[in-house]
Amino acid sequence: MNATETRTKKLGPKTKAIRTPGGLSVRLDVRSLLVVAVLLVAALAASVFLIGTGDFPIPVSDVLRTLVGNGDAGQEFIINDLRLPRVLVGLLVGAALGLSGALFQSVSRNPLGSPDVLGLGQGSTAGALVMIVIFGGSATQVALGALVGGLVTGVAIYVLAWKRGVHGYRLVLVGIGVSAFVTAINGYLLTKADFVDAARATVWMTGSLNGRDWTQVWPLLIMFVVLIPVVAACGRPLRMLEMGDDAAGGLGVRVERTRLLLLTASVVLTAAATAAAGPVTFVALTAPQIARRLTKSPGPNLAASTILGAALLIVADLVSQRAFGADQLPVGVVTGVVGGIYLLWLLVTERKAGRI
Repeated sequence: MNATETRTKKLGPKTKAIRTPGGLSVRLDVRSLLVVAVLLVAALAASVFLIGTGDFPIPVSDVLRTLVGNGDAGQEFIINDLRLPRVLVGLLVGAALGLSGALFQSVSRNPLGSPDVLGLGQGSTAGALVMIVIFGGSATQVALGALVGGLVTGVAIYVLAWKRGVHGYRLVLVGIGVSAFVTAINGYLLTKADFVDAARATVWMTGSLNGRDWTQVWPLLIMFVVLIPVVAACGRPLRMLEMGDDAAGGLGVRVERTRLLLLTASVVLTAAATAAAGPVTFVALTAPQIARRLTKSPGPNLAASTILGAALLIVADLVSQRAFGADQLPVGVVTGVVGGIYLLWLLVTERKAGRI
């Protein structure tokens, strides 16, 4: 093999380093790549099956044929106008929550460093409730209120946690306090709402994909197009941040600048996901932890967490539609039950390990 050819050196049973002709060395985790590929196939398969599910069942073969433009007029209307946008919103919201959770947990170096625990979802809920209860806003205005509420809450947590920098446990503790405060505000707003607004707010607070259309898909896509390159560019500094601020600073990472950039991206991801589908709980908490256990790889596991978050939300939506007969549940109820059980297990495990 000459100098112009790509050379591969095995670093272990799961990792390879590929050196390009230009001298660039790229580290590949084979197991992680396989896990990401399997999760992607599972998410897409569940999506196709979910599109065919409903009051008018459509076989998988007809779903695939319609998606490539060869279906009849009735199937194209049901799939392209009604069901496909809902599934795409589910995939994008799940991916946003999974990626956001992975970023938070890596930056805070804490398995409980999740948007669910830190109160970002509650902040978005507060913004939505203000628009519903006080201003009687439209669906678009409620979504904008949720986005602003999440961003304001993220800024408040960062400012309150600042003390010559932001450190993991302080960030989590401040987030828990802010979450409790904002939850109290949400309860107060509900007590001031009339019956119609209270019912509307309660439905939104459950977290649901019902009625989602293309107007929710495009903003989420634009957000991913903007943020994914930013997060990918910070992948190496994020891995160094997990070793500690001193070690990362010694390796040339601008610690606070990188942390602020990643936290901002995570807050935007969570706020946008909540604005699109309501506060879907525990996906951000569970996806990064499960991804880490599947890949058995250290580091943030951003790609695996993103794909797993999408798969989890689609499977949860499928369960909510089929497991209870005619009584369909909002997807947030399913993720809340599963995530609550997982959170209890995680707390017991961390306690036995002496980490909390």
